[in-house]
Amino acid sequence: MPGLFDPITFRGLTLKNRIVMSPMCQYSAGPDALANDWHFVHYGSRAVGGVGLIVVEATAVESRGRISDADLGLYRDDHVAPLARIVEFCHAHGVPVGIQLGHAGRKAWSPNQGVGPEPAVAPSAIPFAEGWPVPQELAAADVPRIVDAFVAAARRAQRAGFDLIEIHAAHGYLLNQFLSPLSNRRTDGYGGDLAGRMRLLLEVVEAVRSAWPADRPLWVRLSAVDWAPGGITLEDTVAVARALRERGVDLVDCSSGGVVVPPEPIPQGPGYQTAFAAEVRRRAGVATGAVGLITEPAQADHIIRTGQADVVLLARQLLREPYWPLRAARELGVEVPWPRQYLRART
Repeated sequence: MPGLFDPITFRGLTLKNRIVMSPMCQYSAGPDALANDWHFVHYGSRAVGGVGLIVVEATAVESRGRISDADLGLYRDDHVAPLARIVEFCHAHGVPVGIQLGHAGRKAWSPNQGVGPEPAVAPSAIPFAEGWPVPQELAAADVPRIVDAFVAAARRAQRAGFDLIEIHAAHGYLLNQFLSPLSNRRTDGYGGDLAGRMRLLLEVVEAVRSAWPADRPLWVRLSAVDWAPGGITLEDTVAVARALRERGVDLVDCSSGGVVVPPEPIPQGPGYQTAFAAEVRRRAGVATGAVGLITEPAQADHIIRTGQADVVLLARQLLREPYWPLRAARELGVEVPWPRQYLRART
């Protein structure tokens, strides 16, 4: 079996290792939704640090779909150039860059508990939690606008030079809201059974896959379970993953939770979500990414070597340690190139 530092290819893109920087909101864009110097340094330092792929944080496909009023957007043409600057720098250091496209739905303006410059929308008029406003239920005629927004953002991502798109259908945001029976009570073709609840996600995937170059990968992040009675189960997620694979999705990024506040604490521990990635990979026949409290090189390498996932996505560990891949290579006895400017510190 391959290890953490073996390359992997998705369509026309080869990653030099299986360490992926997970998308993490920086809440640093401001009302204009533009990437700025913070984002340039933040992503650039992880490229210098040797990850195999960077996935830029959740980036809204509509202004009303921002998680906060300080999140990135890709719904206007002027959003392209500052993102392209980041991509160009990372490419110069040998690291491809993806972008996570999403829509917050009823969790828009989260730091203000859903109160923002535009009303939040959702599959059903059900607030996220106590104290949150009731979102506007999306009319059936308005649903195609969501699909069009994802496609327009994907085309801008191509202009910015991104190598990969990840569609965000996890963590309680709009596409996850449609998937979960806890937040989707619709009685039209976008609700009801799992086939109806996954319809919007599949329409987004089909449209983006058609608009996105055939040689560039498309990933989807899913919440494998809702951690709440009556919510999404792993059985549901396997079925969704199979449908995604059939529509040209190259990897399912397996996270969990977020659509409701769970009644019991989530049992977190090292690699606590890795079993989801392993089960989806085995039963759906699609490549997967493992994410969640993966912090140590031996742990990450073990996940890959035992076939539990095809890549590992590191989040907070890369905030603590931007050059984690260099340490991991040393601990695992693998020779990797260092930036020439840092060679004096290699030994």
